[in-house]
Amino acid sequence: MNATPGLVDSLFSKVSACFNEQSAAALVALRADENTAAMIEEMAGRSREGLLNAEEQRHYQEFARAVSFVSVLQAKARAYLLELRQRA
Repeated sequence: MNATPGLVDSLFSKVSACFNEQSAAALVALRADENTAAMIEEMAGRSREGLLNAEEQRHYQEFARAVSFVSVLQAKARAYLLELRQRA
């Protein structure tokens, strides 16, 4: 099932409407912990080499989708913070 761009944009708009300065700054600062980052880096390397089994590939793809989602939210949070600074 693929979401249409309008539905995805609507979802991101609804989430970003909940931002305040503190929540936007926290979202911008969000990073994976060292263990998670190392595990994902290892999986990325194994994926590039075609060495992931089906379950690992599924987990890696799920993580990639989550990272994409968070990345868009972080971009919206950065834009929100920039707008706040420009209004100040």
